[in-house]
Amino acid sequence: MAGIKQLLQDIEASAEGPQIAAIFDFDGTIISGYSAVAFIREQIKRGDLSPKEFVEMMRAMTNFGLGNLGFSGMMAINAQFMRGIEEETYHDVGEELYTKRIARLIYPESRALVDAHMAKGHTLAIISSATHYQIAPAAADLGINHVLCTRLEVADGKFTGGVVSPTCFGQGKVDAAESLAAKYGADLDDSFFYSDSTDDLQLLERVGHPIALNPSSKLARVAHDKQWPTARFGSRGRPSVTQFIRSVAATSSLVTSFVAGLPVFAVTGSRRDSQNFSLSLFADTASALIGMDLNVKGEEHLWSHRPAVFVFNHQSKADIIIMAKLLRRDITGIGKQEIKKETPILGMVLELGGVVFIDRANARSAIHAMSPLVDAMQKEGKSVVLAPEGTRTVSPKLAPFKKGAFHLAIQAAVPIVPIVIHNAGDVAPKGDFVFRSATVEVEVLPPVDTSDWRAKTIAQHVREVRNMFARTLGQPQEKETAPKGKVVAAKRPATKKTAGKRKVVAKTKANTGRKSPAKAKPRTASKSKARPKTKSKSKK
Repeated sequence: MAGIKQLLQDIEASAEGPQIAAIFDFDGTIISGYSAVAFIREQIKRGDLSPKEFVEMMRAMTNFGLGNLGFSGMMAINAQFMRGIEEETYHDVGEELYTKRIARLIYPESRALVDAHMAKGHTLAIISSATHYQIAPAAADLGINHVLCTRLEVADGKFTGGVVSPTCFGQGKVDAAESLAAKYGADLDDSFFYSDSTDDLQLLERVGHPIALNPSSKLARVAHDKQWPTARFGSRGRPSVTQFIRSVAATSSLVTSFVAGLPVFAVTGSRRDSQNFSLSLFADTASALIGMDLNVKGEEHLWSHRPAVFVFNHQSKADIIIMAKLLRRDITGIGKQEIKKETPILGMVLELGGVVFIDRANARSAIHAMSPLVDAMQKEGKSVVLAPEGTRTVSPKLAPFKKGAFHLAIQAAVPIVPIVIHNAGDVAPKGDFVFRSATVEVEVLPPVDTSDWRAKTIAQHVREVRNMFARTLGQPQEKETAPKGKVVAAKRPATKKTAGKRKVVAKTKANTGRKSPAKAKPRTASKSKARPKTKSKSKK
């Protein structure tokens, strides 16, 4: 079995350029399980599939599985139930189901393979028997431009109940790959194809580099006989009982750690010492239970300038453990108000730990609720931890940054320290309860001096800091049109730069809690407009 490291080495050893195609199957290869399951559930929920039609669909799928019905025949039966439904609604359903269910099924290892091929300039494609509505949102998130799949007939914007022939199955996948190669000048003899099923044997045998990913037992035997590279990923799919128990214990350790801090408070009379003890205990206990290690670059920036506003990109519920592990003491943060309602005990513990809860739907209320954080930084020397995206993302791609953390930094006259988390989703993607063992890569960037910042120029500062994250993650940057903020560099004397470039200032003594005057008056942020929800529809 090759393993992910060997597969990545094979990609690195390949030639660069679009003449090499990297083709992926979807279900079972890029994602764990089958996207059709989520779509069928949504069809039933929406009323697009009656109980009788559901039984007929299951019968057709069973007969296909038993070899009594061909793939095209099965799709023809299933497509009948779509007749008269507007196609656009299924594009909406695909986007919604990707965000809610399918995104967290993507194997991190498969994402790494896609990124490795992209770095080599290969022609990337998904060729799948699934439909466009199931695949397109994932392809867009992964950066895969070409999707060749089974298509349903559409006339006047509505499904006709028919299937476009030929379907993308068996020889149909080979035809699709040949078409892709002809159009983009790729040579299939030098190209890669990743699949989990013997349904794709024809295309596996057609390419120069066939790879069996998470193969069925039948494909595993074929791959062994033909000496094809094989890899299995355990990062997604059904968790083991041990993983579930360890996840429950790690989650519960937040409460038990703060209870363990009560004797410290009783002996010392210091709530702060008690909180710091509990935070460190929680960080170490939860990390050990999960089996999560951190590989940290730029760790010195965590301590060079405190207090500060520490901002991080938010991918996972594991981020709270990561931040506790990194910062250890004298920190406070912000939580969504719903936590106190959904899990009162957890909410009480977090509140005792200094977390401020805000109503994210009410901008004015949120700004007012955050005002104690300025006092915590200026009077108590505590640092604030914030996720400027406001919520967890479904993938490593950055979401837009909100302005709250930046207003706080201006008002408290403290630097902003960007903490870039590369792969917290490997531990627990959004929507998953279970934590999985992983090594998380973290980069702490130099503190950004906010002393010259003003509320009226906040947008340019938000953009600049977000672009620091984007550059570190290798993602597209937002266009900058304003001067950049200054970066506080440790152990370097102040130097003057030409206009438009960052100033680098000398490392100053860490602030130990002395009150600092705010550099700008608080400004009431404009209310953010809530995006209207798109009504969704689904596909098989």
